[in-house]
Amino acid sequence: MNGLLLGAALMLAVSSCDQMIHQPRYDSEESSKLFRNGQSLQSPPDGTIARDDPQWRAELGNRPQMTMDLLRRGHQRFDIYCAPCHDVSGSGQGIVPDRGFPHPPTFHQARLRDAPSSYFVDVITHGHGVMFSYADRVAPADRWAIAAYLRALQLSQNAPLSMLSDADKTHLDGGAR
Repeated sequence: MNGLLLGAALMLAVSSCDQMIHQPRYDSEESSKLFRNGQSLQSPPDGTIARDDPQWRAELGNRPQMTMDLLRRGHQRFDIYCAPCHDVSGSGQGIVPDRGFPHPPTFHQARLRDAPSSYFVDVITHGHGVMFSYADRVAPADRWAIAAYLRALQLSQNAPLSMLSDADKTHLDGGAR
């Protein structure tokens, strides 16, 4: 009985695939009742930028000045695009690797602390290892913002003791000063 049901389900699935082959389509200059303007070829939405747009590419070379607004934007973009794999602290223990994907490196290792910020922009642009490119998702200015925020994350985990105030040093020592 189970074999009969499985066979019937397979027959239905195979027969429905044939309908996908014969879907209606339009040539680019053909008229269409689908859109209000009667054309099948539609203009791209406002703000659309071609991947090879020279202005878009030029923005990659324009490193913005470090500001609190840049760090806030970088934090926001990092939480959206990077934290699922790298986690919010940048240690590489995000929820995506917890589900079987490879763990990314921690941003707090010496190799990445010593890397120039342009390295992170390049990795976001082109991908690295199993990480794919985010060039189509993250604007060039936002790549620089993420790189700036990464520097803040790295400093938060590896700040030299000389940068701390006396009150912070006392707090770290557990009040033993």
